[in-house]
Amino acid sequence: MLKSIIGNGDRLNIIYFTDPLCCWSWVFEPVWQQLRDTLAPVLTYQYCMGGMLSSWNEYNDTVNAVTRPIQMGPVWLHAKYISGTYINDRLWFTDPPASSYPACVAVKSAGMQSAAAGELYLYKLREAALVNSKNIARKEVLLEIACEVQRELKSSFNYDLFLKQLTSADTINQFKSDLELVRLHGISRFPSLLIRVEGKKQSVIVTGYRPYEAIMATIEALVTMSDAGVPIKTGPN
Repeated sequence: MLKSIIGNGDRLNIIYFTDPLCCWSWVFEPVWQQLRDTLAPVLTYQYCMGGMLSSWNEYNDTVNAVTRPIQMGPVWLHAKYISGTYINDRLWFTDPPASSYPACVAVKSAGMQSAAAGELYLYKLREAALVNSKNIARKEVLLEIACEVQRELKSSFNYDLFLKQLTSADTINQFKSDLELVRLHGISRFPSLLIRVEGKKQSVIVTGYRPYEAIMATIEALVTMSDAGVPIKTGPN
């Protein structure tokens, strides 16, 4: 399978639609890391912040019957049970985030310094919320995580610049562009991967928590299919 994907000379591009508060994206992390490692010779990728939770006044997850913060805890426990990944659902009972938008904007702010900074910041956001039960809608938590990123990346990340960009028009507009991309592609579940063969019409959207082998099989089918130019969706949660 890997030889047929990498050996034919095609390059792949993946847009990873996700959200810092998405439990399924957290448990998908090992699969995503394995995909990046395996496909590294032919892969470019970018993150798109999905804005999963604008506010509880507007949130309505009909699949999981969630309209209130306390109902999110069982969803996190389900993801923990299915994946075997540690998740602490206490956040939804003690200090539930009012929105995921502040965290999404913070990821864009970190990413303006470098892709590595944005990626590390996103990971630490997930860890803060899903493991350490921290309310990542709070500015003090976002700044605390920025300090952690600075300690880890040292001179490659500037905390003061992050703070300045956190409320800048450029950063807000980047997040708005992400939300428009979500709308354009009809993304309603996270994680979702939009996988393209560069220079060709083929694309596929893989939706939901999927095993590594299933995604690789989908990619193999994608690189061998004809130029139909019709995106297909696979595997909603």
